[in-house]
Amino acid sequence: MFNRREFIKGLSLASMGWVSLGNPVLAEIQREVSLQNLPTLFRPIRIRGRVTTSGQGLYRVAVSDGRSVVWTNSSGEYTLYSSSDRDFVFLSLPSGYEIPRQANGSSSFFQKINKAREEQQISFELKKTVSSDENHHFLLLSDTQIQDEYEANQLLTVAAPDVRNTISSLNDPNLFGIGCGDLVYDRLEMFKEYNESVASYGVPFFEVIGNHDMNFGVRSDEGTSDTFKGHFGPTYYSWNRGEIHYVVLDDVFYLGTGSKYIGYIPEEQLAWLEQDLIQVEKGTTVVVALHIPTYTGAVQRYPDRDTLGGTVSNREHLYRLLEGYQVHILSGHTHFNDNMINGHVYEHCHGTVCGAWWSGPICYDGTPSGFAVYEAKGSELRWKYKGTGLDIEEQFRVFTKGEHPDFPDFYSLNCWNYDPAWEISWYENGIKKGQPEKIMALDPLSMALHSGPELPARRKWVEPQLNDHMFFFKPETTSNLVVEAKDRFEAVYSKKIG
Repeated sequence: MFNRREFIKGLSLASMGWVSLGNPVLAEIQREVSLQNLPTLFRPIRIRGRVTTSGQGLYRVAVSDGRSVVWTNSSGEYTLYSSSDRDFVFLSLPSGYEIPRQANGSSSFFQKINKAREEQQISFELKKTVSSDENHHFLLLSDTQIQDEYEANQLLTVAAPDVRNTISSLNDPNLFGIGCGDLVYDRLEMFKEYNESVASYGVPFFEVIGNHDMNFGVRSDEGTSDTFKGHFGPTYYSWNRGEIHYVVLDDVFYLGTGSKYIGYIPEEQLAWLEQDLIQVEKGTTVVVALHIPTYTGAVQRYPDRDTLGGTVSNREHLYRLLEGYQVHILSGHTHFNDNMINGHVYEHCHGTVCGAWWSGPICYDGTPSGFAVYEAKGSELRWKYKGTGLDIEEQFRVFTKGEHPDFPDFYSLNCWNYDPAWEISWYENGIKKGQPEKIMALDPLSMALHSGPELPARRKWVEPQLNDHMFFFKPETTSNLVVEAKDRFEAVYSKKIG
């Protein structure tokens, strides 16, 4: 047992913690007003423990309950003043150590708090990596979004084997994955099949909560993640790999009625992130994974649409917290591919594993169903998009004259992972003729597969969506016609058309 005065003293040292109590309540506590006069919302809990490897303590490892962040001392010891309204104690896993896995395949970096005990011991034992993790890979799988037996079978027999083959080809002992939300489609019992897919990959996965992974019908946002937490632990946390600091945030905020939500990051998370970044040196590459993109090009493509459920309304505050870092924000949710650059923030909004909700081979912007493959070399990050069942060198699709109904006199191409650093050209008889014009447009294959009230048969509400990665050109001759795309990393992809 420990007395209340000691708890208050520890509370003041807990690295900017307890933001959700509010200043008036905190002031009452600090003036030593009896806790019996306050509503019994929580009980104080003191947690002590060690973070070790081979029995030796690890120094300056961040330990958190999602409210406060503390760091281990030279002996690997920490003391965290928490409370009974917290669910977990978790580590920001340090670089150079293996990522533990649960039986379900997802990463294990947390332990449950026993809410009935005012004092408890929670310790973590880590194992050093066999080889340096300075260079490593990770896969980003967004929106597996399975709703029924058919879709679970598609995940397990079509998508998952492609993921496993990719992991095998990379042959990286430090590889991990990120499940970027909407792991299932409202039927939370199907986490069982999702977990089956992840366990088959043989590498640890970090999971992000999406709007279709939530318990709806509860009275506030705080209750929506109970089932998710039962499988995967905290909904926001961080870890380190090599020179890169990784963060997962929960940006789906439930409005307490039906299944309505907005993209929003609560103050508790922002305050936690502020603490988490204290010992991350400025200039470091920071990768933030969340489900709803902070921003997308759809805001310009469809200016009359409500964006509250499709972007993060308080994103500017997140950007300010991340100033001074080299930031990559990874998201899903939209079922299209978008790359947005805003100052120090590069946002990757990914195409999805399920495409247009398991209704065919593509998302509704023409991006193939699939996932992203990232490679870290020191602090440098490189990436490609991997279409399911396609070679990873397949980075664009070409349509000949007459195939695009809106531009019948032009050849067109969809280069789904394009950003402004790419160079796209066409050649006739070995001579470079020019660069196609980028035009906001629909993808012809999506128009063929998704247009009208009867298509696609499985999801009749899917319609083609404008994208910012369509290009158009008029060749003088179709003799020996070649299209070439060079990405920002100087990798060249080409297709001979005629």
